[in-house]
This record gives sequence, C-alpha cells and structure tokens, in this order.
Amino acid sequence: MSTKLNTALFNKRILVQAAKESVIKLNPALQIKNPVIFIVCIGSVLTTIIVIAGIFQGNFSSFNLQIAIWLWFTVLFANFAEAVAEGRGKAQAESLRKNRTQTIARKIVGKQELTVNATELRKGDVVRCLAGDVIPSDGEVIEGIASVDESAITGESAPVIRESGGDRSAVTGGTRVISDWILISITTEPGNTFIDRMIALVEGAKRQKTPNEIALSILLSGLTIIFLLVVVTLPAFFSYSLSASGLPLSQNLTIPVLIALLVCLIPTTIGGLLSAIGISGMDRLIQRNVIATSGKAIEAAGDVDVLLLDKTGTITLGNRMATDFIPAEGVSAEELADAAQLSSLSDETPEGRSIVVLAKEKFNIRGREVHQLNATFIPFTAQSRMSGVDLKTDDREIHMIRKGSSDAIRTFIQNNNGFYPQEIQNIVSELARQGATPLVVAVNKKVLGVIHLKDIVKGGIKHRFAELRKMGIKTIMITGDNPLTAAAIAAEAGVDDFMAEAKPEDKLKRIRDEQANGHLVGMIGDGTNDAPALAQADVGLAMNTGTQAAREAGNMVDLDSNPTKLIEVVEVGKQLLMTRGSLTTFSIANDVAKYFAIIPAIAISLYAGKNGTGPLSALNIMNLASPQSAILSAIIFNAIIIILLIPLALKGVRYKPVSASAALLRNLMIFGLGGIIAPFIGIKLIDILINL
Repeated sequence: MSTKLNTALFNKRILVQAAKESVIKLNPALQIKNPVIFIVCIGSVLTTIIVIAGIFQGNFSSFNLQIAIWLWFTVLFANFAEAVAEGRGKAQAESLRKNRTQTIARKIVGKQELTVNATELRKGDVVRCLAGDVIPSDGEVIEGIASVDESAITGESAPVIRESGGDRSAVTGGTRVISDWILISITTEPGNTFIDRMIALVEGAKRQKTPNEIALSILLSGLTIIFLLVVVTLPAFFSYSLSASGLPLSQNLTIPVLIALLVCLIPTTIGGLLSAIGISGMDRLIQRNVIATSGKAIEAAGDVDVLLLDKTGTITLGNRMATDFIPAEGVSAEELADAAQLSSLSDETPEGRSIVVLAKEKFNIRGREVHQLNATFIPFTAQSRMSGVDLKTDDREIHMIRKGSSDAIRTFIQNNNGFYPQEIQNIVSELARQGATPLVVAVNKKVLGVIHLKDIVKGGIKHRFAELRKMGIKTIMITGDNPLTAAAIAAEAGVDDFMAEAKPEDKLKRIRDEQANGHLVGMIGDGTNDAPALAQADVGLAMNTGTQAAREAGNMVDLDSNPTKLIEVVEVGKQLLMTRGSLTTFSIANDVAKYFAIIPAIAISLYAGKNGTGPLSALNIMNLASPQSAILSAIIFNAIIIILLIPLALKGVRYKPVSASAALLRNLMIFGLGGIIAPFIGIKLIDILINL
C-alpha cells in the first residue's frame, strides 16, 4: 500500500517530531482531555512554583526540584506516547498526499467536452477518462469499460477492471486509466473524496474517543479522585502519629511529597498510554490496507461474535476448478479427457482453462493450436447452457463435441437420436449432492462421461474458522447455491451455519435477528444490494472494488478487496481490546505495588525508638534507604515505565485465538502479576542507584 511509508517504531523523523509535539501538547486545553495526566500536570506546576518560591526565600530543596523534574517527565512521556502514535498516522497521510495530484478533467456538457480543473467538478458532473488519464474524483462508471491502475491507494500494481453496471463500477480519484475509456458520474464534492477522507482518518484529525475509551476514562478518573481523597487525608493522620511519637510536626508530609505520592498511586501508566493504544489500533488496520471510519468500528470488530461471510471469494476461491474425469461405461478416461480439452480450448473462463490443465496433468494431453484443428468453436450461451467445438475430419465428417449441464446435453443427445445413460444421471446427481458442479461431455450422439468441477475451498480456511470458534465467534456462510451444495461446502469449510439461496433481504433479516438476540454482527459486501446489510451490521467491511453505495454504507473499506480480510479485522479489533485491557491491568497492579512500596518507607520514623526505627519498619520489606529515596525512586519508576511501555502500546499485545476466560487468565498471570512484581524490582534498583 502506498500509505506504508517508513513508519517503523523507531523512525528517527517521527521520534524527533513527536518530541516537539510532546511539548506543544502541554497546552492546558489539550491536557484537560486526559483527566489523569491533567492532574499530574497540575501537580507539576504546583511543585515547580514551590521550588521557585524556595529559591527566592533562600530555602532551596534539591529533593523538591527532582520531584518537579520527574513529574514534568511523566507528563512529557505521556504526551510523547500519543505524539508517536499520531506521527505514524501523519507520515502515512503525507504519503497519501503525494499521490493526490491536481488533474485536468474532460467534463461532458451536453454534446461538448470541456477541459476543466478537477477542483471545479461537482457531484453529478459527468467526465470522460481515456487511457493515460488520472481519474479526477470519486465516481461511478456509467458507460464503458477500462483497466485502472489503483496502486495510488492500494499499492497493488496489477490493474483492475472497472465497468458500468454490476458491482465493479466505483472509481477513486487519483487512480489512473490504463486502457480503453470510461464515462464517470462524479459522486462527491471537492474535499470529500475517498483519499481526502482517508487522509483525515489516518491523521487522526477526526478520531473521537470510543465508548470503551470514555468508560475507561471515567473509571480512571474515579480512581484518581479516590486516591486524591486518600492523599489529602494523610497529613492529618501523620500529624497525629508524629505527636504520639514525640516527633516535631515539621516532619509532616510536604506538598511536593503528597503530589509525588498521588502521582505514583493514580493510574498514570494507562492514562498516559490510552490514547496511543486507540490510535495504534487504527494504524494496524491501515497496515493491512483497511480504512476504518472510526475507532468505534475497530472496537466493535473486537467484540463481534457472529460473522456473515460470502461463500464465493471468501470461503472458496470463487472459480470452479476441474478435479476429475469420470468416464461412461465403455469409454476410457483418456478419451473423455481428450474430448473435454478440445471443447475447452477456446473457453477462456477459469473453469475452461482448468479442464485443459487437468487433461495435460493427468494424461499428458498437450493443448493443440486452434488454427490447426479446422474447428468451429461453439460459445456458451444462457439459452443452450453448453459449449463445444465442431471438428471436420479429412473425409469431411463432422465431430460435434459438447460439454454442458446434464439437461442441456440430454437434449443435445436426444436431438441427434442418441441415448442418454442412466448411470450418467446417477453420477450427476451424486456430484450435485456433494456440492460439486457436473459437466457432461458428448460427441455427436454418444455420452463420454462427466467432468467433476469443484468450488475449491481456500487452503487453511478451516483452521481459521476453528480459531474463530475458540474465540467464541460463530461463522455463517452466505451463498446463492441450493441447500445440498451449500451444506457440502459448509461442512468442508468448517463453518458453524449457512444460508442457502440467500437474497439481499435475507442477509438483512439474518443480521437483525442476530442483533435482536444480543449478538454483534460483522459482514462483508461489495454491491449496491449489500448496502442495507452493511449499514445494519455492527462491522460492515466494504470492498474498495465495489459500488460507491457499498463503500458509503460500511464503516470499513478494504483497499485490497480481499473478502477474507474480515477475519483479520476481527483479530485487529480483539488485539486492540486485549492491549487496552492488559495495560490497564498492569497499571492498576502497578499502583497497588507502589502503595505497599512507598507508604511503609515514608512511615519508618513514626513511633520510632531511640535507635530511629519503629514498629512500622517491619513493613519496609524492600528495605529502601530513606523516605526521600523511596519517594524519588517511585516517581522516577512511574515516569520511566510509561516510556518503556510505548512499544507495546503501539505494537499491541501478541494476539492468540483463545476463549475469553483463557485470555483473562493469561492477562492476569502476565500483566497482573507482572504489574505487581515490576515496581518492587524497579523501585529497589533505582533506590540503590540513587544512594550510590
């Protein structure tokens, strides 16, 4: 994809720009959007004021200065995490802008063709694009057919076909016509084209907080308020304990110490990384050539538990392939293969080509040169439902070779006073029952046998569905095939359910039924008739090759137009939720550990005896050197852990297709336990370094 600029995690250009942005983001109007970090910012300002006031009063405290410095680092590191995530998106947007060029359009007005700038085009205008022209804006092909190079948005160099009518009529501004010509009706106003919207989304300019983010922010704000109340009441308790210990009240907790304690106890880690996690989720989708219209869509993908998947192109390769030659009684398989290949030499369909290849592979029958055969090829028509070739021999005898449906060949045989064997009909019925497509081959009035055509299930798809099942996701195959064929393919692919002979209204009804039962539904589509279902689904993945209506209805667009991408989208969504959950668990566990590390250390002097140690010294299990070094070690650790977790926030927690209960257990064992252990180790090491 052309948006895949060098957005590696440690790209120097992005890091330098992020460092600048982290300072700009100190703006209170921006800081207040993140309540947890905003509290840290206020604490930083207050501590800085106290340090400056101490200097003017001749009472400078290096301890307070160090607290102030590390508080500011905590804010800057949180800003830096968000800025790095945004910077990667901006780098991708910059790449997209390079692809967007000022183009000249051939506007059709009446019977005239006027040359205008692309920026002058409005919705409803009609333009003509010839070979070599850049398509000036998004639109629908209303006449003609052409090959289009869409590498500007997909990165894929192979041209695609765009034609009027059907589900491959949408074209995107900035792409280039390679051959032929097309007439396009413009469907967007200037500044609102697909690439314009991609740039805005990639930059994060229109990124809004998702419901889950808002809910988590409220939770974090609640925890912050609770810890604020706890910290505010601490001086009163310490004052009483100091009096009871016979110690001077001057040893009570100072404001910088209270601020440092508050910052260490509130969930600053997840507060600083929350925005970066959301932005990076969108970034991971973009790396897979999928554009999401909102972060909410990605989150919904992570919560989806029902997937509706089209059979053709998603579960199967989309082209039926010849897999076997089944001869009639008295006919050799090689004779059948030879006739089948002859009848398919001019057949350019994937099915026809597969018959030629299969005859070559099984019997080494080489494809003959068409012009040497003295042959007249009979093309397939909807009326005849068969195709073939008429061969003239040297004695002017004509051999009529035909392949087609069972009914069509039966009629052909009977019209030539031939006999259609019951065994052939039995073979045809059995193949149809298995979900295959039988093609009967005949020469003149004799049936030679049956070609077994099969809609090939994609390799590895059954394993993918098994993984989805582990995650509690139900897969439903949608197909227009008859129930027997649908059942056979569903069994081979390993889907949980299927809809046979499905019409557009059936898809919409099924989605509504699943949603009424409390499920979140994802589906794919590319046609105008898919638009209602795409709009109804919680995650609607539209194909970029599809119609404009489908792209507008979905909340995601796959630039590669790969139907199996829906499975990857679900995995990205789940990884986003897992990453957020894992780092939240780590952050809260961190806070608990820091509480037990700091409070005992700063309470050592309370109720102390002549030797300077009291009963509370037993709680100082980390054996921190002094209250001052304990506080400083904790505040340094609190800042550093944010910067250390940025790569994990951007890259995401490693995803494994497991059940929710297994994921929760893994989360608690790795990030819960790790969040408790890490502060004890980190704070102790920093304490040792400080006291050296």
